[in-house]
Amino acid sequence: MRAFQLFLDIERYDLNIKSNNSSHHTELCKEERLIVRRGQPFNISLHLKAGSKKFKPSETSFTLTVETGPRPRKESGTKVCFGLHDSTVDTEWSASATNDPSGNTVSVTINSSPNAPIGLYSLTVDQEGQKTTLGRFTLLFNAWCPRDAVYMRSEMKRQEYVLAQHGQVYRGTYKRIKGTPWNFGQFGPGILDICLKILDKNPKFVSDADQDCSARRNPIYVTRVLSAMVNSNDDHGVLVGNWREVTDGVHPGQWIGSGDILRQWAESGPVRYGQCWVFAAVACTVSRALGIPCRVVTNFGSAHDSNANLMIENLYDEDGERIPDGDSIWNFHVWVDSWMTRPDLGEEFDGWQTSDPTPQEKSEGVFCCGPASLRAIKEGELTKKYDAPFIFAEVNADVVDLVRKSNGQLVKIGGSPKSVGQFISTKAVGSNERLDITHEYKYPEGSKEERQVYEKAQHHNKLQQRGEEPELHLKIKLADNMIVGSDFEVCAVLTNSSKQTKTCNFLFVAKAVDYNGKLGEKCGSASDKVKVPPGEERRLCLRLKYDSYGSVITSDRLIHLSAITVDKQSNDYHKAEKTIVLDEPVIEIKLVREAKVNQSGMAELSLLNPLPEPLQDCSFTIDGVGLTDRKPIILRIGTVGPKREAKASVELSPSVTGPSVLLVNFDSNKLRNIKSFINVMVNE
Repeated sequence: MRAFQLFLDIERYDLNIKSNNSSHHTELCKEERLIVRRGQPFNISLHLKAGSKKFKPSETSFTLTVETGPRPRKESGTKVCFGLHDSTVDTEWSASATNDPSGNTVSVTINSSPNAPIGLYSLTVDQEGQKTTLGRFTLLFNAWCPRDAVYMRSEMKRQEYVLAQHGQVYRGTYKRIKGTPWNFGQFGPGILDICLKILDKNPKFVSDADQDCSARRNPIYVTRVLSAMVNSNDDHGVLVGNWREVTDGVHPGQWIGSGDILRQWAESGPVRYGQCWVFAAVACTVSRALGIPCRVVTNFGSAHDSNANLMIENLYDEDGERIPDGDSIWNFHVWVDSWMTRPDLGEEFDGWQTSDPTPQEKSEGVFCCGPASLRAIKEGELTKKYDAPFIFAEVNADVVDLVRKSNGQLVKIGGSPKSVGQFISTKAVGSNERLDITHEYKYPEGSKEERQVYEKAQHHNKLQQRGEEPELHLKIKLADNMIVGSDFEVCAVLTNSSKQTKTCNFLFVAKAVDYNGKLGEKCGSASDKVKVPPGEERRLCLRLKYDSYGSVITSDRLIHLSAITVDKQSNDYHKAEKTIVLDEPVIEIKLVREAKVNQSGMAELSLLNPLPEPLQDCSFTIDGVGLTDRKPIILRIGTVGPKREAKASVELSPSVTGPSVLLVNFDSNKLRNIKSFINVMVNE
């Protein structure tokens, strides 16, 4: 503390960091700095010299000035001067002061405006031109303040969506949903400053810092900036996207937390690489760090509508081969929802707002998306900004399958109004269970309300629907145990429900596929010309061998199955498809020494190699807030033979008492990004 002279004979001052941070829910930052949330009072103490006159509000007064940004201006709300009053006001910057009973300390209570720009502030006291800087503080959005745009009524939800540093990100397919643990770590060392640096690196700040800093009062604006800055496409944002083979960076599936990514970005610029769940998890970390309630959301069967007609058109040639075009359906796609009011749209659109930092399509010339009101999406109100038509299509587009004949004619062979936007998932409040929030995005599929909303949203003519019931039924049956490394059988089953024998060409193909729906190399196929008598079925089976699929599948372990029947004479086509996700081995994590603060703990890790071949370059990566001394620990264990166990032990460094989560990722040349976690209680 530095001494300084005012008309009050002040010896030193105290920002009361510990008590202020505790009452403002920022004590988890563990940093010796003042971090407060807007619209809520905080206290500083002015300690007077012994024997000096007592503070009397009627006789002694001073002005306080708060400033943020490189060019603070009163007109922009980035510089505010305010004097002392009898009590603080909860609608604007204000202050009051009282003497303690001893008379040696003046307690100053400062209330920030619930609409103030967030950011790093300086605090200055001015008494008739004599100015002294008392210190700096960081101001965040405040979900506990009823006047703040991000106010959330439920304390349990505030604990989850603002304060929780661990979570689950859901991946896989809608039939096999798997939660992946993630360390958000928004209160980790240095993370808050990095999040503020992200705002300062955005092009809007570079072109007009005053306007940008002033706009940081608005969570809508901040969320849209983050949507653009978490990807690096138009700026020097955090993550570079890569959906191809990784040769010069970290594979997206290897990350287990946001802290490492953000620190790498702060040190050396855009980090290689991310995919949708990584972009979303980092956006969630930054949002929570800045005080915006945020959740990570996974949409299974997520449409990418490239031509904005709210319809996904799958084109095939006459032999059943897919004709590439702009539209696609991802097995899953991950984004974030942030909680805030929407005064720009009307209060009926308050609440959760979707934004998507994964670079897919440009919005206002920049790769960003949202925030769009969930209410607007559900009701088909696609004129409401931002990017509502694109997000609506992701969860509610209709799918139509078309065969393009050699003469150019398009023949509809199938499709569905129900396959897009299934099992929309997020982590439940207060537990690691999956919460289905599909109903927040749309009415039940096939319901009258859902169809009415789709018709309201649809601005293009729909293709004519053929009304008759199909006489041939095609479906795909899977084996019970499909473990990566094993061989298994899948079958396409064709059933004839008509009264006539049907003859057709029957094709069944298996291909590797990325989670974003991009098909890779073939790993199995069969074809036959079949006659199906009335009431009977014919099967076409594939034996999928590890020798065939092991070298072509991605780290997502997905295989796409497609069956099609073709009768060119009668223009009769039928199609069925299914994406399977292969089971992965389990990482066993065992605490062998109790976790006590400031004493080393020990965990043992093991994983059985299920493949019929050795695993090279095997490693375990371990991370845990308050358990691994800031950075993830990487244990390299070399080669593990077929059907052998990979084993390692790790020493933990518990630094904070209370509950934490230990995350483990296993990686190798043939088996990548296997994850597991255990809850850890650190005792005194």
